[in-house]
Amino acid sequence: MEQRHLGRTGLRVSRIGLGTLTWGRGTDEHDAADMLKVFWEAGGTLVDTADVYGDGEAEYLLGRLMDGLVPRRDLVVSTKAGSVPDPDRRFDGSRGHLLAALDASLARLGTDHVDVWHVHAYDPYTPLEETLQVLDLAVSSGRALYAGVSNFCGWQLAKAATWQLAAPGTRTRLASTQMEYSLLQRGVEREVLPAALDLGIGLLPSSPLGRGVLTGKYRGGTPSDSRGGSEQLAPFVEPYLDDTASRIVDAVSTAADGLAVTPLQVALAWVRDRPGVAAPVVGARTAQQLTAALSVEALSLPDEICRALDDVSAPVHRYPDHDWSTL
Repeated sequence: MEQRHLGRTGLRVSRIGLGTLTWGRGTDEHDAADMLKVFWEAGGTLVDTADVYGDGEAEYLLGRLMDGLVPRRDLVVSTKAGSVPDPDRRFDGSRGHLLAALDASLARLGTDHVDVWHVHAYDPYTPLEETLQVLDLAVSSGRALYAGVSNFCGWQLAKAATWQLAAPGTRTRLASTQMEYSLLQRGVEREVLPAALDLGIGLLPSSPLGRGVLTGKYRGGTPSDSRGGSEQLAPFVEPYLDDTASRIVDAVSTAADGLAVTPLQVALAWVRDRPGVAAPVVGARTAQQLTAALSVEALSLPDEICRALDDVSAPVHRYPDHDWSTL
């Protein structure tokens, strides 16, 4: 699998990442082991997790598999901290919480460092400089090699990255930002992606298949064994089952038919090759699904197909995001 630099850093990652959102919850150790082995054998390196996935079970499971199945040195392990199970405060970016969360992640993973450590979301109740200082401490102490953020909007990302760049050699630059991005969700193109490109931050798209909808599996209804058929995850899928999404899915399927490939491959290739993208993070339920996603490695979409998909999925960008001078 082709490797790409993560933002403006020396770290290289596989251009498809493996997500572990369901590990320890809907994905058991056997299925996780099968997926990790398939991913590793295909040349995949980037494995993404978080301290809240499966209430810590995803990290624990990944740690067990790194110990006995795949060499730790062959993987780029990314994890996140900052989300908390508190209805009154969903995110905690304080120094005490983040440092304790990092140490707990390392213990579950069974490693002395993670390759990339992300703040899971912006915390409006903690000064941003305090949160960012924790990233500096994590890197300077060797517990993380690189640092990034997740779910920061445009101004938050630009402020954080600029703060880090203001003291080179003292503060660690942001390597990456993880955001949802797909043909069904192009909101990052407004301000997040331009900021990331300007500041040298690699984008790691989550849900690159539109929460599974872009595979076309929902065109004829909701399969009982799908996320949309799950009581827990149905609300996660439902926003992408409207008429607008249906038109985009139809276009993806038409393109797939013309190229003699699958809708999954078309949708994943589109987001993988967007400017600024380092590696879409794919969350499969089985090794078979993951193998289907990894088959995109040999596919590059023709320019005319990309333009057609761009047009049918184009978000509305008005003042002041784009072309304000023509209004």
